Amino acid sequence: MPDATFTRPDLTTFTRLDGLGLEVTGQLLEPDRSVLACRVVEPEDWCRRCGCQGVPRDTVSRELAHEPFGWRPTTLVLTVRRYRCKECSHVWRQDTTAAAPPRAKISRAGLRWGLVGIVVGHLSMARVAEGLGVAWNTANDAVLAEGRRLLIEDPTRLDGVKVVGVDEHVWRHTRRGDKYVTVIIDLTPVRDGTGPSRLLDVVQGRSKKAFKDWLAERDQAWRDGIEVVAMDGFAGFKTATTEELPDAVTVMDPFHVIRLAGDALDECRRRVQQELHGHRGRKGDPLYTARRTLHTGADLLTGADLLTDRQHERLDKLFAGDRHVQVECTWGIYQRMISAYRHPDRAAGRVEMSSVIDALADSVPEALVELRKLGRTLTRRACDVLAYFDRPRTSNGPTEAVNGRLEHLRGLALGFRNLTNYIARALLEAGGFRPLLHPEL
Repeated sequence: MPDATFTRPDLTTFTRLDGLGLEVTGQLLEPDRSVLACRVVEPEDWCRRCGCQGVPRDTVSRELAHEPFGWRPTTLVLTVRRYRCKECSHVWRQDTTAAAPPRAKISRAGLRWGLVGIVVGHLSMARVAEGLGVAWNTANDAVLAEGRRLLIEDPTRLDGVKVVGVDEHVWRHTRRGDKYVTVIIDLTPVRDGTGPSRLLDVVQGRSKKAFKDWLAERDQAWRDGIEVVAMDGFAGFKTATTEELPDAVTVMDPFHVIRLAGDALDECRRRVQQELHGHRGRKGDPLYTARRTLHTGADLLTGADLLTDRQHERLDKLFAGDRHVQVECTWGIYQRMISAYRHPDRAAGRVEMSSVIDALADSVPEALVELRKLGRTLTRRACDVLAYFDRPRTSNGPTEAVNGRLEHLRGLALGFRNLTNYIARALLEAGGFRPLLHPEL
């Protein structure tokens, strides 16, 4: 840097204390932390009762955990002057609320650092507590409270939501207690192409009542603005949407529709295996050997075949005779449904899916019990299944992506025991707050 201009070192500005109304007066570097002696800049020597000028009485100290520098915990030791009024004998001290809330143990800059570490850096609370040099409970209570105040409780957070996704989520793996929650996702940015999905809320339990009560708590103007609700095959979400959002269109997610067909294919394969061999699939059994090949996409409409030559040969041998004809029929329906979703022309895909639903509703032999069951489900939810083709970029896929982020959060924290803490951490993790804390991201 040949043309660099250096100024006099300013420890107050470097440690970002000038925005807290403090000034550094000394420093102490220890092996495990750094300590900064500070004083309050504003004197505040006027009596708050009678308005007369006070005289210095004594000083008190206050310690605050501050944001670390070089991952070295930083402690602020504030020298706070106390004054006494000569007229009314009232005693007061300098105001330090700019540096930290009353009775807080972490400075406002430290809270901001911890919040950015949780939301942007995806740090665990243990790492945040280590960086601040405080106990885990102290960091957890303070940072989550700041996150709720600054981000989660923002009254405008739910504004502009037009497309909603809903799904269940396992927040803990235990034998006792309810381990399921309902997650509500904002899919509007995905549909509009303006950004990723974001978590709106987490509700305890997975039921019609859980989702219905959450919708009922929203004001009528917000509910009237919801255009589409994407969901899986759970009937409770469908019923809650119909009752609380009568004008919204419900869309059944393609992933879950195909999963229903895939489950029917597996059940048919297992049943035929038992009928022919009297035992479950074993190594060397044709049906068992082809179990994964049966789920590989073989696009029957557009020719976008994903099967290899070896897999084609395996299926040709499997379906050569009449022994596996029921599996072949179920496999054909499964592949037709995949082809409908993959078709580049959404109108043609809708026609193909509609024909599959009609075929399953009318002409399925009694022996194909799995297809008959699938047909009843698809017939009952036909409008929701076909609605996907009329609304591009509307599916529950981004909801599953948020679920994956929450799974990562649970692993990062090595599990949660407190649902309230989990909901707050989940909202900070996947609530779309990164641009608010780091606008350049």
